Amino acid sequence: MPSPFDLPDFDSHEGIHLFQDRATGMTAVIAIHSTTLGPAAGGTRFWHYAESSNAVTDALRLSRGMSYKNAMAGLPAGGGKAVILADAKRTKSPEILAAFARAVDSLGGRYITAQDVGMSEADMVTLSQTTSHVAGLPGQGGDPGPSTARGIYLGVCSAVKQALNRESVRGVHIAIQGVGSVGGGLARLLAADGARLTVADVDDERAAVLADELGAAVVPVDVIMSLEADVFSPCALGAVLTTQSIAALRVAAVAGGANNQLATEAQGAELAAHDILYAPDYVINAGGIINVLRHLGKGGDAEVNARIDGIPGRLEAIWRESAATGDTPAHVADRMAQKLIGRV
Repeated sequence: MPSPFDLPDFDSHEGIHLFQDRATGMTAVIAIHSTTLGPAAGGTRFWHYAESSNAVTDALRLSRGMSYKNAMAGLPAGGGKAVILADAKRTKSPEILAAFARAVDSLGGRYITAQDVGMSEADMVTLSQTTSHVAGLPGQGGDPGPSTARGIYLGVCSAVKQALNRESVRGVHIAIQGVGSVGGGLARLLAADGARLTVADVDDERAAVLADELGAAVVPVDVIMSLEADVFSPCALGAVLTTQSIAALRVAAVAGGANNQLATEAQGAELAAHDILYAPDYVINAGGIINVLRHLGKGGDAEVNARIDGIPGRLEAIWRESAATGDTPAHVADRMAQKLIGRV
């Protein structure tokens, strides 16, 4: 494995912390990208990686995304991300979680963790028994999924207005990739507004059950990105927008909740070249972190809701500057975020 400093996704990170607890087998990476605006905040991902270097890359990319996400949402927080390297059976025990909590605690509050893929609200409660540097606990935001879904829903509505000049999503065909907590919540909100939905998920049964509930169509995961629709909404894992997949897209806009949707920086320009509007992921999917970091603010539900309601306005500001400068929405958003964290 090359030095982390030589990895393409190393971006002057303030810290890359590697932890291993021999007694429990816990192995984890905590990447801190920036603490300029406050403690580095971002969820913990529990995932099995074929190569450990992939976990480091994931942590680097995701932590940078959290810096940008928290800055653009106006939160008093920097960006960080943790990855616990699961075994092939995804064995998770209280002992492993306790060992990870000790790792978080050793950073003295520079990193605040929360839920992510493979980690639940109950896991956050377990972590909180060992460290106080945990967000998303019951009574403190809890499950970020519904708030994330609401923010994405507002962003999709804004993208429909921008790309299709439609004031409503009624009758608009939206293809959703991934219908877990976030994608499923998004689908229900869009269905309530009369959108026409096609869904896909690696869990065929989950997709079928949701489609039956909402009267949506369901297609295999290897079909959803080439489906003719108005909006493609990626709500599964990241890096799905590649040169090949973008060439196959038949939509006017991409607006979804997955983190790090662009496989590389070049894909932002490729979307623009295909005349596809892009809603930068860390702007549209900020609802969850806004909710779980509510303890860093002072306004409770009112402040949380106002920040989530501000997502369309932030997207529209990005698209306006993109139109005025000819730069891509991805680059415009990055430049805005970098300025906020003092990286310009």
